[in-house]
Amino acid sequence: MEQPKGVDWTVIILTCQYKDSVQVFQRELEVRQKREQIPAGTLLLAVEDPETRVGSGGATLNALLVAAEHLSAQAGFTVVTSDVLQSAWILILHMGRDFPFDDCGRAFICLPVENPQAPVEAVVCNLDCLLDIMTHRLGPGSPPGVWVCSTDMLLSVPPNPGISWDGFRGARVIALPGSSAYARNHGIYLSDSQGFVLDIYYQGTEAEIQRCARPDGRVPLVSGIVFFSVETAERLLATHVSPPLDACTYMGLDSGARPVQLSLFFDIVLSMARNVSKEDFLVGRPPEMGQGDVGIAAYLQGARAELWRELRDQPLTMAYVPDGSYSYMTSLASELLHSLTVPSTPRAQTVHSQVEELELLEPGSSVVSCVLEGPVWLGPGSVLQHCHLRGPIHISTGCFLSGLDIAQSEALHGMELRDLILQGHHMRLHGSLGRVFTLTGRLDNWEVGALHLPHLCPPNVPSPPVRDWDLWDPDTPPTERCLLSARLFPVFHPLRAVGPCDLLWMLDPKQDEGEALRAWRAAWRLSWEQLQPCLDRGATLASRRDLFFHQALHKARHVLEARQDLSLHPLIRAAVREGCPGPLLTTLDQVAAGAGDPGVAARALACVADVLGCMAGGCGGLRSGPAANPEWTRSFSYLERGDLAGGVEALAQERDKWLSRPALLVRAARHYEGAEQILIRQAVMSAQQFVSTELVELPAHGQWVVTECPARVDFSGGWSDTPPLAYELGGAVLGLAVRVDGRRPIGARARRIPEPELRLALGPQPDDMTVKIVCQSLDDLQDYCQPHAPGALLKAAFICAGTIDVCSKIPLSEQLLRAFGGGFELHTWSELPHGSGLGTSSILAGTALAALQRAAGRAVGTESLIHAVLHLEQVLTTGGGWQDQVGGLMPGIKMGRSRAQLPLKVEVEEITVPEGFVQKLNDHLLLVYTGKTRLARNLLQDVLRSWYARLPAVVQNAHSLVRQTEECAEAFRQGNLPLLGQYLTSYWAQKKLMAPGCEPLAVRRMMDVLAPHVHGQSLAGAGGGGFLYLLTKEPRQKETLEAVLAKTEGLGNYSIHLVEVDTQGLSLQLL
Repeated sequence: MEQPKGVDWTVIILTCQYKDSVQVFQRELEVRQKREQIPAGTLLLAVEDPETRVGSGGATLNALLVAAEHLSAQAGFTVVTSDVLQSAWILILHMGRDFPFDDCGRAFICLPVENPQAPVEAVVCNLDCLLDIMTHRLGPGSPPGVWVCSTDMLLSVPPNPGISWDGFRGARVIALPGSSAYARNHGIYLSDSQGFVLDIYYQGTEAEIQRCARPDGRVPLVSGIVFFSVETAERLLATHVSPPLDACTYMGLDSGARPVQLSLFFDIVLSMARNVSKEDFLVGRPPEMGQGDVGIAAYLQGARAELWRELRDQPLTMAYVPDGSYSYMTSLASELLHSLTVPSTPRAQTVHSQVEELELLEPGSSVVSCVLEGPVWLGPGSVLQHCHLRGPIHISTGCFLSGLDIAQSEALHGMELRDLILQGHHMRLHGSLGRVFTLTGRLDNWEVGALHLPHLCPPNVPSPPVRDWDLWDPDTPPTERCLLSARLFPVFHPLRAVGPCDLLWMLDPKQDEGEALRAWRAAWRLSWEQLQPCLDRGATLASRRDLFFHQALHKARHVLEARQDLSLHPLIRAAVREGCPGPLLTTLDQVAAGAGDPGVAARALACVADVLGCMAGGCGGLRSGPAANPEWTRSFSYLERGDLAGGVEALAQERDKWLSRPALLVRAARHYEGAEQILIRQAVMSAQQFVSTELVELPAHGQWVVTECPARVDFSGGWSDTPPLAYELGGAVLGLAVRVDGRRPIGARARRIPEPELRLALGPQPDDMTVKIVCQSLDDLQDYCQPHAPGALLKAAFICAGTIDVCSKIPLSEQLLRAFGGGFELHTWSELPHGSGLGTSSILAGTALAALQRAAGRAVGTESLIHAVLHLEQVLTTGGGWQDQVGGLMPGIKMGRSRAQLPLKVEVEEITVPEGFVQKLNDHLLLVYTGKTRLARNLLQDVLRSWYARLPAVVQNAHSLVRQTEECAEAFRQGNLPLLGQYLTSYWAQKKLMAPGCEPLAVRRMMDVLAPHVHGQSLAGAGGGGFLYLLTKEPRQKETLEAVLAKTEGLGNYSIHLVEVDTQGLSLQLL
């Protein structure tokens, strides 16, 4: 439904006939603005019709006056001026008459459709569909002016209806195709070849219908939509001061004018039709007036004369949309059921509903915004809306049930409902809110007296159970005795509350020897006409909203516990923007506390963070930030020691103190993401079981253990290796171990020393240690989990290697002397710049662990080392995946995989390539240092947030990453360089989808310049800066590309480097 661009409405007006509904419908417009269905700056107005029977034309004139009055006041005028219409796009939506199947009118009948692209989750009403059609399909491209749209029809319009507005002036009607048979009871347009409207027929003769027919036999139906240009709207507005048209507006009525009924199409629009003569127009009458209103014919003639004078010279054209469809919502239940069900569907339509036994809903049935507990059978052609039912309940074919809840379920037990309409209503009598229920038959016609309930008024029966005097007063004329006026529906019983049982007896009046019939006769009953003014539409919509969120909480729980890849973001926005985040937070707490899976609990906590962030409303700062406030320490400590329920409870208690303003909400959201990281860490720690060591001879004091590694280049699949994706989706990454300018740039060395201390050194070269740290106590190691603390990675390596126990009460020196007879010296270096994207930190952790373990008399295999690095990075709290260490510790070209399960295990497959292809690859592969550095953690937080939110684009992209990695591996096996280039370029597009903002402008400029010379290119790692790697079309292009970049301005401090596949991987030697 949602389109990228639509009309930026100046004003949207919703007209309604009951004054006590104005505030209710005003709120509904405002809710839709919060849902982003309506532009934020649009003025919203719910406007009461000045009289109940002013007609669609009178309601239009009154709404136009109200819009002009508000815009005039906004512009600083003290009187109404039509100048404000010059740059305004106004949409007037007419609620129309009462509708027997929805207390809030045809605009609010719910449709069995969902909008998966909607930013805010909500039930889709007819009003929502019409808003979308007007905003994104019919309205775009139109000049300033006034659109008027009825809400009493179901429409479909293609995304681009092909309406041209070149040279437009006057008014334009929108016509949709219909059959000749349908036209016999509807309005149709007669137009000429240029699109000018010649006449409008209502219930035309066969000759008139054929005159309007298109070449395909279909006719252009009056669709209830018309557009007035600014000039025409000004002319129409001018009539509000001219008697008798002034009586169509609240100003005229407030001045004592006599009301007049006008039709929008058969009075206002018809006055502009070319073939209509003045004489015929003045004596005509609109269809809605009927034939009984003879006394006001002269009054109407005066109104029509004024319309003719103002509008006759305005051109009226027709825009015909041949691919659209139109269906007027009549008061026949059979037609409504036909519109709301699709018989050909293989399964029932269930929309925004929670159904325990889905298999009991037959194909061709429809369930919208319901909760169905236990066995509830629903037959084909039947519809449930806004119901909370508990079975066993049997609903056969042809039924429409709405507004029923658990309290009414028992009355339905043991019955088989067929071909009936059962509705629950909210009403207010003498200031008291109550419930009332109505029951009619599927084939009932509301305007005649035929009731199609089987035993209620059977024909040819001498003594039917219900008699005329039960339903109508004796002096009611036979012509007025119809279903609308029949006092069928109990609203008050002297002994108990009314319920469906007070009506369901009609299905079998003799079942209880007439007791129910006597109770029905004893009750105070009203007709449908009498009920209408008493219906509480505010309570109705509030009840529907409560039920929607009730089922939404069921949905949220199920999505999380069943680990579904379905985003809860639209639901979160709905809960926050409609003022009920509390129940959702409680549900998320319950899911997190009761989860046996740390992945489910972590996602639930991430959803809590999203709720808090949404409550901040875009204020309060960035979502990413620190999460170590002491107030949250107690909560985190529960989680750290495995007490999930206690941790969730403590988090909720602390959360309640941080809800008062946006800044606190954002900070609370950060701490929930911190809690989520604890659970991720615990899940990743499961990789520890795949770490094993072998005791070997302890090196002598002073003997160096030196390890060196290549860098890595990721060719496909990055981000899929990142927890939690690695164990929730399953990861696959294809990487290359590479030397840069002929060197293995990453290394470490360790040795035993006599002194019982730890000496740490970091530097860019093996012989250039610029940072030196000495740890002589356990206190010196306490910042091991703060990634930016000096030497944090090296300190974490000692802890993860088991060299020391940082939590022990035994002093550091004593631990070292007991186990090793002295301390250790550990140096690490990397010749690559910080944030290179070549996997430096993870590979560095691997070299440090390998050197340290060997210096401590333990040998560790490469597979164990891969898992040990995963463990170390979680201890260090940097997070991150497994692809870097796989890429650098293992030689050559290989694919790493992890399955969608815990414990997290990484398996590596060597990719065999054709003979000579490695050298060919070396000749065509180049690295370009972009001069931009980045911290992957900044991007990582955003990616994890998007994954836990299960944003559809991110989920789809993650699956594509894994799928393409397998395809890329096959391209390597084939030795197909151009195809690898295509995959490389596609991979970069996937990375950008995963982490928007990872492509700096300078890098984009560089890539554009290089594009003609390469098969493909991508930034290494997470992007954001670092190294760009290229597959050149020609071999050995370093000098050529240096010359190309030298001619490009604004690239900064870049450099180009040779790169070759490393076939050794991790090396270890004792010196």
